[in-house]
Amino acid sequence: MTSAPQLLTDPFLQLPTETSIRVVWFTEFVGQHTVSYGKNLAETVVATTTQLSHTREDQNSQVANQTEYQQPIKRNIWRHEAEVTGLTCGVRVFYCVTSVREDGESVSSDVFTLAPSPKPGTPLKILLTSDHQIKPMVAANLQKMVETVGRVDAVWFAGDLVNVSDRASEWFDDNHGGAFFPCLQGRANYKIDNTFYTGGQIIQHAPMFTCIGNHEIMGRARTESLNDEFDDTIPRVVAQKLYGEKSLKDNSFNTDTYEEIFTLPQSQEGGKTYYATSFGDVRLVVLYATNMWRTPNMDADAKGRYRERDADLKTSENWGYGQHIYEAINKGSKQYNWLVEELNSPEFKQAKYKVVMLHHPPHSLGGNIVPAYTDPVQIIERDEDGNIKAVRYEYPKNADYIIRDIIPLLEAAEVQFVFYGHSHLWNRFCSQSGMHFLETSNVGNSYGANWGENKREVPIGYQEDYAEVGDPNGLEPIIPSIAPLLGEDGKPLPYIASNNITVFSIFDTETGTISSYRFDTRKLNSKVVKFDEFKLK
Repeated sequence: MTSAPQLLTDPFLQLPTETSIRVVWFTEFVGQHTVSYGKNLAETVVATTTQLSHTREDQNSQVANQTEYQQPIKRNIWRHEAEVTGLTCGVRVFYCVTSVREDGESVSSDVFTLAPSPKPGTPLKILLTSDHQIKPMVAANLQKMVETVGRVDAVWFAGDLVNVSDRASEWFDDNHGGAFFPCLQGRANYKIDNTFYTGGQIIQHAPMFTCIGNHEIMGRARTESLNDEFDDTIPRVVAQKLYGEKSLKDNSFNTDTYEEIFTLPQSQEGGKTYYATSFGDVRLVVLYATNMWRTPNMDADAKGRYRERDADLKTSENWGYGQHIYEAINKGSKQYNWLVEELNSPEFKQAKYKVVMLHHPPHSLGGNIVPAYTDPVQIIERDEDGNIKAVRYEYPKNADYIIRDIIPLLEAAEVQFVFYGHSHLWNRFCSQSGMHFLETSNVGNSYGANWGENKREVPIGYQEDYAEVGDPNGLEPIIPSIAPLLGEDGKPLPYIASNNITVFSIFDTETGTISSYRFDTRKLNSKVVKFDEFKLK
């Protein structure tokens, strides 16, 4: 007998307007698919089905059915989307989805609720999160968030949703129990110290707005594993020289899986990669600001931030080109010009709260803020015979595009709040003008805070001065306002960087406050602690 059909995910909500919202879900069969909604679920709308083009599994996959692969193999996954229309602001409507397989067997989801985009003046609670990457504490984090706050009205996700974007199981059913969608839909099953966490039923009821982090980007399609492919991005201009115009994305980098999974607001210039949207009292501006993460290690075999491997010096097609930037954001670029236009738009100027979300940190104690966010300057050293003896990269601090070009724009436009991730910690800052910066990405695991004796790994003897500790861009981190953690010296710490304590943050638009909470996964019966709160002007 054929097993009963299953949904690969619960439905989740995308792209709300004043009168409509999209319902999206996934299966592993083509079939026919509908959304039922309204009173007694009497209204029905048929979904449009598309197949994901890049989803695969490989030898590093942890697939639910334990299938083992020797190399990347395509995994057939279909996406279903239906637009529910005729909605009224402030009125929640019941809905469920039904998928009918080719043999006529069907499966339906549970019943959830949806609503269109809220009007200005509507009090909202918005979850701020990032850097899930199927890390150990995500399910606990989201479960405790729901237990503490209840249902939120939206999710803002500041990038790095999974580890390897084309690996399907990381999105849907990694057998460790902590894949992306299960954690956000209360269907996770992740074990920490003999306790299983389920995540939270969140995005079935609340739309999610995301931005691109470095883990949403896949590299050259020429390797034997998805990990290798993810690690092998090169700049477009280099790919053009090596391969010409043919299959330029496949020979440099792409965000195809990310863009196929989500239905997001779009800008004419950037599509889904950077955009702006209004939601209640908030104008949310989402930037595409991320670069290739490379190791700071300076060993001879390091394809790193600051150097190429010795073994690759004669084969430039194997070079990594340092921490190259994926989408230009410097002054005069297409994205910069779009941002200038957005900051001058009526929708932005009239919003009560003006918020910017991006992945790369403007201010941080984390390791990933060094070097400066700028195009790497390649320096090739040769011997007397002209042979390459070293290839290294410098990052001029005075050319940091976010600090030099973007932040002055945001200050002038009176942005109150900048939200980001990337370094897997919690810390916040405030500029002299009163613009708040929050990095709240201590969700799954942390790479530490560079504070006190914990120094960043930086090159010695290079032209630039690379900051070993603190925020390289000049702001002092703020001590949490309610219940900071204490260091070994008994003094309050201006950060949380832990592999045991997980953090989530909530933006309450009714009061303009952003509250951060922590939960110690080692103490099962301990309470969630609100440890910081600040208010936007």
